[in-house]
Amino acid sequence: MQYVWAFVVGGAICVIGQLLMDVRKLTPGHTMSVLVVTGAIVDGLGWYEPLIKFAGAGATVPITSFGNSLVHGALSELKRDGWIGVITGIFEVTSAGISAAIIFSFFAALVFKPKG
Repeated sequence: MQYVWAFVVGGAICVIGQLLMDVRKLTPGHTMSVLVVTGAIVDGLGWYEPLIKFAGAGATVPITSFGNSLVHGALSELKRDGWIGVITGIFEVTSAGISAAIIFSFFAALVFKPKG
């Protein structure tokens, strides 16, 4: 049943993103920004962790999880190190994902030729 809920929750997040692009005519960049900010707000309200416990990968894989990671890292470091922890916490939690995106994008650019 856990797989079903992961599929339903992850699919629902993707449907919301697709509706933002199709109905509201948002660009992919705007849609991504809306989903990241939504994930950050939901985590700030304390609702994202229960969603992760309920849906597992359905809540941790979509882009909303990036917003969750940003706020979660900032708030945990705020408690530990004070206000400077807000900035360091954001980078501490998300640095692996950002670094991987940069490295894999670089290698993809070496292998594939852009259409001009």
